Amino acid sequence: MRRRDFMAGTAGALGTAAIAKAGFATPATARAAGPFTLNYAPHFGMFRTSAGDDLVDQLRFMHDQGFRAMEDNGMRGRSTADQERIAAEMTRSGMQMGIFVLNPDTAWGVSFAEGKDDFRDSFLADVDASIEVAKRVNATWMTVVMGQVAPRLEPEYQEANAVEILRRASERLERHGLVMVLEPLNRRDHPSLLLTRIPQAYRICRAVNSPSCKILFDIYHQQITEGNLIPNFNAAWDEVGYVQVGDNPGRKEPTTGEINFTSVFANLKKRGYSGIVGMEHGNSKPGVEGEMAVIEAYRAVDPT
Repeated sequence: MRRRDFMAGTAGALGTAAIAKAGFATPATARAAGPFTLNYAPHFGMFRTSAGDDLVDQLRFMHDQGFRAMEDNGMRGRSTADQERIAAEMTRSGMQMGIFVLNPDTAWGVSFAEGKDDFRDSFLADVDASIEVAKRVNATWMTVVMGQVAPRLEPEYQEANAVEILRRASERLERHGLVMVLEPLNRRDHPSLLLTRIPQAYRICRAVNSPSCKILFDIYHQQITEGNLIPNFNAAWDEVGYVQVGDNPGRKEPTTGEINFTSVFANLKKRGYSGIVGMEHGNSKPGVEGEMAVIEAYRAVDPT
């Protein structure tokens, strides 16, 4: 797309002319642009070339570009000292913590589908550990990946097993006002998974019937799995707790693929979505030029 190439080139020029601030490069024009309309959340590493390796410097850079949230899938694996340091900086700058993964060690095997006692106990232990992390970093949402299908068990039994475990987890999360968000993933990138579609996630959340169990609507995955993004989002509205994005093909920033993010984001605004929009994607180009292109892409599609 020629418009996209032009924006990336302009962003690269801004990056080259960047000024030094607090140890990292921050284009003055980006700082002057102000916060985005929607609450987009980059992740650590997305702006490393511009901001440096230090996590707090990366947070400051994000804030200077207009981002008011940040998500970190691997937050549970960070040291307590790093968690506290991240939380302190986000509190100081008024940034909101997005998701982290609740069950990183059990996300990809057969788990919820079989409903075995040992998995239930390990998952509830993950819930308890994640509650402590969430309190430490001021998070509300935690991603749950529901593992693979059980090949010798009918789908209805598998969902019933999952619902029972999720109800037990919800009881614990409700006490703290926390929310686990179930993420349907596409089977092209992740074969044999139990949860792949938004209507399926909607049915499970309705069965669990808890404010602590909602849907993570990842636009990248659902474009591959079922498309029809705006009608599916609107149909699932009552159970959507969190949104993530990435363009397809390639899983890079908006405007690099086929998804009409201008329309998708306009619908989020029209529906009154006030939650976080996680930027769970890579950069289409390397270096400062690529990092500035990500920022300019979000400026281009952000609703006015």
